[in-house]
This record gives sequence, structure tokens and C-alpha cells, in this order.
Amino acid sequence: MKLELLFPIHLRETLKNLEKLQDLEEIRVRIGQPLFFYTGEKELVLLQKEKEGQLRNSKEPGTYDKVYRATEADLLEMQNYISNYSLYAWQEELRNGFLTIQGGHRIGLAGGTINQNGRINGISYLTFFNIRVAHEKIGCARRILPYICNHNTLIVSPPGVGKTTLLRDCIRSLSYDGTKIGLVDERSEIAACYHGIPQNDVGPRTDVLDGCNKPEGILMLLRTMSPMVIAVDELGIEDDFKAVEQAAYCGCRIIGTVHAGSMKELQEKPVLKKWCEKELFERFVFIKRGVNGMRECNVYNHRWELLC
Repeated sequence: MKLELLFPIHLRETLKNLEKLQDLEEIRVRIGQPLFFYTGEKELVLLQKEKEGQLRNSKEPGTYDKVYRATEADLLEMQNYISNYSLYAWQEELRNGFLTIQGGHRIGLAGGTINQNGRINGISYLTFFNIRVAHEKIGCARRILPYICNHNTLIVSPPGVGKTTLLRDCIRSLSYDGTKIGLVDERSEIAACYHGIPQNDVGPRTDVLDGCNKPEGILMLLRTMSPMVIAVDELGIEDDFKAVEQAAYCGCRIIGTVHAGSMKELQEKPVLKKWCEKELFERFVFIKRGVNGMRECNVYNHRWELLC
């Protein structure tokens, strides 16, 4: 799906070249607020129609006096396009706060919640959208693969820096090189399955469990698909790591991701500390933003020694 087709008809002509916008990572739509477009380290805003709908750096003086602001009608129209006029069909996704559309783009959702028995059961008013633009950076894992291909590995970074993109390329590369991989794609961000079909290239030897929680998915793949490697995104709770440990003791290698702002922060994560002491993970890949938004990767061993 072309990105401009998510937007109201009156904005589509203006936004028709979004796909060509270099390094577009995220689009934020909030009711009554400017439309924000994030490219690397830049934040762009859409100007009012009479200003020819230009995208301009939000830091330029006087920009906020000229921006286009999303209306309630805009949000309702976008809701219809995003859900293909069948919002009721996406109730499970609404409970999780996001959905994945054709092309692999993930849309985070916020607004008025529906609560049942003290838990969020859905979202009744969708008034905030976070469109995460899917990218395939073919070959971005090439430099680190020799260091991690035979080791249980955690890919580490703050949110939005590129963990999932790097993980996807690791999966793709290993799969093409002959490795059978089981992928637990809980949030549909890696393979970006749409009606069960991966929208991203995750390789010819990769089996995908889409929308499945990680502990159940890991154990199911072990029982049914005989993977050589299991890949998972955003490990967080203790049950995730217990399932990872079981897979590792069954002869599978693990490649996963976890959020942390630094290697020191990673080492201090209470839920991870026990498994680090067991040396369950043998390699850690830390990603950070370098100059001009470019990503830099460093690889560490289980003793936290820098390898590259």
C-alpha cells in the first residue's frame, strides 16, 4: 500500500512522493496537531494547503504559524482507510494498540480506551496514529554476521534506532545461507505478514509464527518446525527468557532484540541479569545513531569485551 493512500483524499496529491522521501522512518498524526514526518534526525511538518503543502523542517522560525493541523474528519477518514472500512475486524489488534497493513507498515494507535475487568479491551476513539514506515535494509547485517552466526545473540538499542531492521537482515542472510529459522513475529514487524504472507524478505528457509506471543511461539516452533535458529523481537519479561533458555538447551541458537540505552543499562536490567550470569547470550550487538542519523554497530562478547 502506498503511504499517501492512508491519508485523506484532499492531502494525497500533496503527499504523493512520500515513498521517495529519503530515510522516512515515522509519521505522527494527532488530532488538532501538526503532521510530523521523521527522517533520520530531521522532523518535518506539512504546511497549510495555501502554502502548497510543502514539507518543512519544524525547527525553522515561524513554521508553526503555517502548519496544517489534523482535524477530526481527517482522523475518521484515515481510520476507514487503515482498517479497509472494517474496524470491527481488527478488534484483537486494537486491544494490542497497533496493526500492520499491506507493505509491512505498522500503525500504533491511541485514544479513548475501552476497559473491561480492569484491562484495556479496545480503543473507541482513534485520535492518535504512529505510522512506523517499514524498511528493508538489505545487507545492513553483513559486517556483524561473522561475529554472531554461531552464537546466541542479543541486538540492543533504544527504541526507534534500528533493532528490528538489523534483526530482519540477520534472519534473511542466514536463511539464504542455508539455516532453517523459526521466527516468532509477535508484533508483525519483522516479516510483516499480511493475510499470512510475509511482506518483507526473511529468506527461503524461514518459518513464521505471526501475532503469537513469544513464550508460546518459541515452544511451538521447537515442537513442530525443527529450527536451527529461533528469532524473536523485543524480549522483555521473564517468561520470554525462560522460553529462550529452553530453546537454547534444545540445541537451537537464538537471535533476539531488547531495549536499552547503553551497554551499562543492559547489564543492569534485573530480568536479564540472571541469564547473563549463566552466559546464555554470547554476543551483544549495540546500535546507536552516529553522524547524520547513520547507525553504528558494536559487537561485544559475554564478558562485555568489544569485538568490533
